[in-house]
Amino acid sequence: MPKIFGSIIDSESRCKHYHTGLDIIAIKFKCCQKYYPCYKCHNEHESHQIKRWPESQFNEHVIFCGACKHEMTINDYMLVENCPHCHSHFNQRCKFHYHLYFEI
Repeated sequence: MPKIFGSIIDSESRCKHYHTGLDIIAIKFKCCQKYYPCYKCHNEHESHQIKRWPESQFNEHVIFCGACKHEMTINDYMLVENCPHCHSHFNQRCKFHYHLYFEI
């Protein structure tokens, strides 16, 4: 199981910035290869700029479900509203931040 960095507040990868019942994913950042729950956590704990995942790497397993600990690809994550393994629902408002993580 990967280590989740940042300002974590529970075992399902919620952080002080995003902590609703649906905020259960963490993203492995391309720049540092560390999992963080959000870009705000990354920016608070790292001294470098975020490097986004290029579309050519959208099949990399870099999305982590905090509920069941399943890792999925960016492509899989962007096509679903819940975890394909445990069916826990994700926060659909996260799509408004995709441009921060992924080259879209």
